[in-house]
Amino acid sequence: MIKSTIEQFIADDLAEIWQILSGDEKRLILENFTIHNYKKNQIIYAEKDDPEFLWCLLDGKVKKYKDGIGGRVQIIRLIKPVQYFGYRAYFAGEPYVSSAATLEPSTLGTLPMKLVEEMISRNNKLAMHFIHELSRNLGSSDTKIVNLTQKHIRGRLAEALIVLLDNYGYEEEDNMTLNIYLGREDLANLSNMTTSNAIRTLSNFVSEHLIVVDGRKIKILNEPLLRKISKFG
Repeated sequence: MIKSTIEQFIADDLAEIWQILSGDEKRLILENFTIHNYKKNQIIYAEKDDPEFLWCLLDGKVKKYKDGIGGRVQIIRLIKPVQYFGYRAYFAGEPYVSSAATLEPSTLGTLPMKLVEEMISRNNKLAMHFIHELSRNLGSSDTKIVNLTQKHIRGRLAEALIVLLDNYGYEEEDNMTLNIYLGREDLANLSNMTTSNAIRTLSNFVSEHLIVVDGRKIKILNEPLLRKISKFG
């Protein structure tokens, strides 16, 4: 099972890491990689927990989120297969400042961060890879802050729908329905708005024939216009 998981890494997003590892480093990963199965809405780690592992989503969907003032929740990032996460706090020497939970039944893998740190100390190329990933994520966070604070409600919701599309794509059956069923509250938390505003704006998008909503299923009818609304807010 572990061997097939690593082979999946090689074929997908972690291929770049695998190529810069030595034979001994690859063996260490194979020996220390652990697979975990999580139910829907199960917490992976919570804010203020001590970081111990590098997490990788193998199958399913994961959200990273932060509790705000007055019980408000902000989804700050969506994780898709095969992405790794949960390592920034360890490098910063601090507890987690956000939480992670599954959006559907998911399979995840872990490597001890102490092992990752040891490998980085001996492998400059691996160190540069993590520096690149941290820098890229910081740039994305800066962009998201501006979008959430300066865009109007329509732009924020349109952007949330595009983020869902870009992360998880369409269902193969019709190539129009988003391949994720997100509740109204989660959609609002992703868009930095109240649930009532999210529901109202969704209804407006339906009236404008941009989308069709069927329960938690959302079908996008006019992707180019939705992207335009997302871009210009």
